[in-house]
Formats: sequence, structure tokens, C-alpha cells
Amino acid sequence: MSAKSAVIGTPAAGEWTTGLCGCFDDASNCCVTCCCPCVTFGRNVEIIDQGTTSCVHAGVIYYCLAHVGWACIYTCTYRTKLRAFFSLPEDPCGDCFVHCCCLPCAVCQEYRELKNRGYDPSLGWMANAQKWSQAGVTVPPHIAPGMNR
Repeated sequence: MSAKSAVIGTPAAGEWTTGLCGCFDDASNCCVTCCCPCVTFGRNVEIIDQGTTSCVHAGVIYYCLAHVGWACIYTCTYRTKLRAFFSLPEDPCGDCFVHCCCLPCAVCQEYRELKNRGYDPSLGWMANAQKWSQAGVTVPPHIAPGMNR
């Protein structure tokens, strides 16, 4: 995710905007996640990966891994990416442990975090980028970690 400057008036880096168990802060997303967590997860991934991974692709991978009990291994990697981008702490504990013990709550919290910081996961990456360009906000190109001049 490199659209850090695209989100105006975002909460401070280093703090989660909602708690892990604050699922009912966004009741509609809570219902979607309870019924079909692959949808919420896919929406999150599309934003976190800046559109390089589609919502459908991530959702199908989640769905397949969930049937063999390994979804949390895949999903925790995206919590780590989200935390790194916003400089968030591993709270209340490590990413994999959070996803293994409370996967629906973690996915809901990540969705709310994106939403509270100016992204709308339900729109997808392209619609968010268009919204920012119409507002006159530039979205810098993605630069892979470790690449230097």
C-alpha cells in the first residue's frame, strides 16, 4: 500500500482505531463477515495489495484454505502488511495468534482500520483511487520494499 498521502485527516500512525472485539462498530460488515468471511477478507486484500490481488482471487484462496483449516496462516500475512503500512503494534498479541484464535474479529478489525483511515474496501482499489484523483489527491506509485536508487 503506498497511498499513505492519499488519505487526508487519518488517525495517527501507531494506534489501532478500534479494538479487536469492536465488531459491532460496523454492524453491516460484522454480518457480512459472520456469513461469508471470504468476502471481507478479499476486500481487505484488494486494498492492502493496491489492486494487484483481486477481491475474488483472495476470497477464493481464503475459502479453499478454510476448508482444510489453514486460512489463518494466509490471512495473518495481510494483517502484518497492514500493520507495517500504518505502523500499528502487534496488539493484543502476534498476528498469527490473533488470526488463529479470532479470525472473524481480526478480519473485521482490519476492515474497520482501512475504512477509518480513508479507504473503502467495499469499493475496491480502483474506485478508491478514482475517488482520490477526483479530490485532487495524488496517489504515489508503489515502490517495492528494499528497492533503492
